[in-house]
Amino acid sequence: MIIKVNELVKRYGNLQALNHLSFEVKQGEIFGLLGPNGSGKTTAINCMLSLLKYDKGDVEVFGKPMGPESYELKQKIGVVMQEVAVFDVLTVRENIDYFCGLYVKDRQKKKELVEEAVEFVGLQGFEKFLPKKLSGGLLRRLNIACGIAHKPELIFLDEPTVAVDPQSRNHILEGIVKLNRQGATIVYTSHYMEEVEQICSRIMILDKGKEIASGTRESLKAMIDLGEKCRFEVFSIEQDQLNRLERFSEVSEVEFKDSLLTVKAHKGSNILERILMFLREEGIPFGRIFSEQPTLNDVFLEITGRELRDNGGDNV
Repeated sequence: MIIKVNELVKRYGNLQALNHLSFEVKQGEIFGLLGPNGSGKTTAINCMLSLLKYDKGDVEVFGKPMGPESYELKQKIGVVMQEVAVFDVLTVRENIDYFCGLYVKDRQKKKELVEEAVEFVGLQGFEKFLPKKLSGGLLRRLNIACGIAHKPELIFLDEPTVAVDPQSRNHILEGIVKLNRQGATIVYTSHYMEEVEQICSRIMILDKGKEIASGTRESLKAMIDLGEKCRFEVFSIEQDQLNRLERFSEVSEVEFKDSLLTVKAHKGSNILERILMFLREEGIPFGRIFSEQPTLNDVFLEITGRELRDNGGDNV
């Protein structure tokens, strides 16, 4: 077991950011840590890294207690936080060299690792650039390179793809999977559900500092009563017809908005063929048709709720 968190409690005054949180991260996993803003994700990471003092509980990393002075353990860890943390006055290469040098003292070895990190994140040709000259996507890549240049066994990635273009996001995700294949265990947080669904082998959903669900993508989807979701381009449909659709035993929800009819089925039900037959029998003209199975985003909204809320921002 790479990480073991037991009954972790962290309070900020009257706010309980972590509420007796317990979980484990196994060797070789890409462990997804999800939750709404203010759910406790960043607090949990800071406590695991012993960057934040907590009120109760225990944290073990690599089978040993983690504390502020656990330098031997921290040598094996790489951290890429949500906020970009590089030096503006240093070039791309100088930044990577500096952060790598915090862990690797052998100059030749460090030089080789810096070269590998530059190539790994695709910053060839930008080595002499200052950070302010980089695009948002390239700056994120630099941030990752600084955190992983020393080849850590355990990597924390806290929303590494925020506000980057699709090409950079794809490059970053491919890099994370490659790091994992090379042997790194990864703890990954993101608000982009499709990213987590794409790369994470196991996922935990936090809310109000507590675990509310965990498992593989498939086991999480099995927790909710949602099956096939179909969308139809329909230019006009009567309320009576919508009411009759809602009474179908397989149907859980019907919505008609902006010429788009959305019909959701209960878990285990396939409704596309029946809805098509209904539309034809009712003489309702339709255009394009879309059908999809439940996504991780559906699971997240079902479990945590659909209402917008302010839980104290992203940094909890």
